[in-house]
Amino acid sequence: MTANEDRQFPAALAAAMAVRLRCIGEDGVDFEPYESFLTAEETTDWIRAWTSNAELSGDDFRVFGQDGTGGYAALWLVRTGRELGEQPVVFLGSEGETGVVARDLGAFLRLLADGFGPWEAVTLYDPEPDPESDWVPGAHPDLAAVAEQFAPGRRASAADIIGRAAHEFPDFDDTIMKLCRW
Repeated sequence: MTANEDRQFPAALAAAMAVRLRCIGEDGVDFEPYESFLTAEETTDWIRAWTSNAELSGDDFRVFGQDGTGGYAALWLVRTGRELGEQPVVFLGSEGETGVVARDLGAFLRLLADGFGPWEAVTLYDPEPDPESDWVPGAHPDLAAVAEQFAPGRRASAADIIGRAAHEFPDFDDTIMKLCRW
């Protein structure tokens, strides 16, 4: 793929982001989707600013949304020759947080349906939640319908989705940190 190819959302991502756009601020999920991927130039500007590395291009990422502080959710194009929907979803936060949110788009749709945004999956998820925490994920029926349409039969718990992503890509944080020049 070249830098200017595949800048349109896959149908599954477009459907999920359309639902998310309608419910910003209503469900406690800190995720603001875009209507399309950032341009190649915008993505390059972002990754260079995030890493302080002027030698990078944004070719390995397709940014599709952000949290309230400006952390970005993106597809990470690490699986050579595979479609966008088969690439992992990652989060790079404004305060240096990094994480693989889901192994692929189908798994990400299931997280959204269960009330998790990228930031929540990377920073708040705990298999043994703190009873004092204010944040509680809540299922979203419209996102569940999107997940069932585009990822039928792939129902899994948030723990499984997040755990599988971390297991498959255990070195994501190290990979990103090696790119940094700060």
